[in-house]
Amino acid sequence: MGSSTGSPIDDISYLARSEHRAPTLIALTVRPRSRSELWEMTGVSSSTIRRTLSEFEERNWIRRNGYQYEASPLGTFIASAVAELIERVEIERNLRDVWQWLPGEESGFTIEMCSDAVVTVAEADNPYGPINRFRELIGETDQFRFVGSDLALIEPCRDEFCQRVIDGMQAEIIDPPSVAEYIRSTYPELSSKTLASGNLTIWLHDDLPPYGICIFDHRIAICGHDPDSVTVRVLVDTDSHEAREWAESKYTYYRRQTPTIPLETVVD
Repeated sequence: MGSSTGSPIDDISYLARSEHRAPTLIALTVRPRSRSELWEMTGVSSSTIRRTLSEFEERNWIRRNGYQYEASPLGTFIASAVAELIERVEIERNLRDVWQWLPGEESGFTIEMCSDAVVTVAEADNPYGPINRFRELIGETDQFRFVGSDLALIEPCRDEFCQRVIDGMQAEIIDPPSVAEYIRSTYPELSSKTLASGNLTIWLHDDLPPYGICIFDHRIAICGHDPDSVTVRVLVDTDSHEAREWAESKYTYYRRQTPTIPLETVVD
């Protein structure tokens, strides 16, 4: 098949039909490689990799340099686009079943903000994955801010969270009044001890988003929970500058609308 034969969709289909083709072309943009190296890397038969390289050469995507092959400028151009598409599909697949629990486009949140994110989904064999990821992030930060109506995120690790505050982590939380009252009445001793540290500030807001926004020292996280089952479905955390700007702006928006809660209204 020559470079001018068929349509662009034909070439896309050609690359997608076998799982080894796109990785092979992408690998050849990194550095020259021998046929035997590509054979070992892809796990396909030697005849298959030989045929693939021949088909790449027919399209002028690669060129031979001695016993090695390397991507041509045309091949590099195609490989870059394919690599980006694969990355986008991987992100979409991670978010496909939990997107409904994350902020909508009207909030300013975009899928691009998840491009380098760690996506932790509550699976049947690991229902507390998002909670455990939150524990890791809390253990790595000296300052923490949170806004949202999601009690399901912090309550399962309340003891660790409160101890981090008592030990010196500075925390600010914007909660609905119902959540603050629930924590105060259900865990009065722990609430009193934590607030007495002077490291926790709480604000009340009656109209918070259905998702949670966590701001750590170096990362931000978005928590999506199911209000019916009161479980955390996903935690998306990233060090993206764009995502942090979005999280900071949302936190500032709600903070400006809320008065500080006097200490005596939180503890008896």
